[in-house]
Amino acid sequence: MRWLTHLVSASSAKRHFPPATLDAIQHAIAASEHRHCGEIVFAVEGSLPLAQIAHGLRTRERAHEVFAHLRVWNTEHNTGVLVYVLLADHAIEIVADRGIAANVAEDEWREVCALMQQHFSAGNYLAGALAGVDAITQILARHFPANGRRTTDELPDRPVLL
Repeated sequence: MRWLTHLVSASSAKRHFPPATLDAIQHAIAASEHRHCGEIVFAVEGSLPLAQIAHGLRTRERAHEVFAHLRVWNTEHNTGVLVYVLLADHAIEIVADRGIAANVAEDEWREVCALMQQHFSAGNYLAGALAGVDAITQILARHFPANGRRTTDELPDRPVLL
């Protein structure tokens, strides 16, 4: 049954995340990154290819693939964070690079995902995305504050539609 959901969800990323929503998320990420030393990447995928579903690819595994593909791991201090949304599975995953994962408990990321999911379930994708970016900002500012230092923007702030 999962394959059918993915088949009909192929174009949902553009529908739920139109350009104005992507612009707002981009601005929120850019503002966020002035408050901490992390790099946030936001990626949305409507569905997976049927071959990946047939091979049993799970959302968390796909999030790790996207983390690598978008080179979120490639920051000077290993401070990249990927927010991965798979609309067909109604799933949100956060993958943090080792510099962050060593200091932030998985429970904190799960809370962010649950917050976003509440908004998404109600059809409020912009509000959910912004609430997620804000919650991640709070976490990163607490563990990796910028302390007045100008941080280099190493990864694009624009959300990626896969």
